[in-house]
Amino acid sequence: MSTTENAVAPKPAPELAPMLDPTVPAPMINVAEYGFEGRFQDWADDARLFEYSKAANPIGSGLAPQVPITRFEPEIYLDSPTGVIPLDLSGELGIGSGAATSPALLANFLRIRPGEQIDTSPNATSQLFYVLYGRGFAAVNGQLVEWEKGDFLTLPAGARSVFYAATDTTMYWVHDEPLMRYLGVEATQPRFRATKFRRADAVAKLEEIASRPGANEKSRVSVLLANANQEQTLTITHVLWAMFGVLPPNQVQRPHRHQSVALDLILDAPESGCYSLLGTRLDEHGDIVDPTRVDWRAGCAFTTPPGMWHAHYNETGEPAHLIPIQDAGLQTYLRSLDIKFTQRRDLVAG
Repeated sequence: MSTTENAVAPKPAPELAPMLDPTVPAPMINVAEYGFEGRFQDWADDARLFEYSKAANPIGSGLAPQVPITRFEPEIYLDSPTGVIPLDLSGELGIGSGAATSPALLANFLRIRPGEQIDTSPNATSQLFYVLYGRGFAAVNGQLVEWEKGDFLTLPAGARSVFYAATDTTMYWVHDEPLMRYLGVEATQPRFRATKFRRADAVAKLEEIASRPGANEKSRVSVLLANANQEQTLTITHVLWAMFGVLPPNQVQRPHRHQSVALDLILDAPESGCYSLLGTRLDEHGDIVDPTRVDWRAGCAFTTPPGMWHAHYNETGEPAHLIPIQDAGLQTYLRSLDIKFTQRRDLVAG
């Protein structure tokens, strides 16, 4: 005889529909039966109820402002005294809690005069420093590390650091303190170890990638920087994503898009002829419709809003290098990055 035949039939479950009908109120209770005295609190003062179409898309309705396309010029940090220069778009974003370049991230230029120092200790789970120029060392939680032009440094939660400059220095510094403020939390648990990506290693890897057959047929010619602890996201931290890329001479890098915000840093670019086109729609050929043009300048930074198609153009005979930094580590973990590509087409000269 099978086990199924010997099994005791379960009791019939009560019919759930009447119990779960939200239009039928629950029975009253007497709090005194539980040994309590006093009145129940109402807790309804802040409750709001919207008809679906009135609240389903607060970004589209303008209640949550869009991330603007904004370019930050190198003049804001050149010849500046030692200090932090935030690329602050909090006003445009409707963020009243502090400086922010995107809802989750704050990008800054960090200036240190020769022989001077600067302390950094944001409430952040992830910090990324890129040394535009200069040389020095940092003391991070009692440990010393050297850095120089072209190096990347990442610091985890709880990092208290002092940067000392031996020569005139500017860094690009991005962290996720705006995200911590929004969540109302303190970043206390390190998710990765402090890590240095050496300039020589990054440049050698990029040159090796760029020399491969068919490299220019790729959507981007670049190195993605990753931390060994981020095995799922393959990103530089669990929140941040960073790319070290080149836009080769006389090339177009075709449109792609993603839901992460890009905080783009342009390194060496010709005086004219390198630019990005950004827009919300593609035509039947995969080109951006009614694009906004952002011209590249050496040492500038600009924002690429989430979900916006963007393509890069180099109409010169010189290469240009760029470093986009995004919150794509977090977006990838949430399975919401939604990156999409188009097919590449060569730039037609003339």
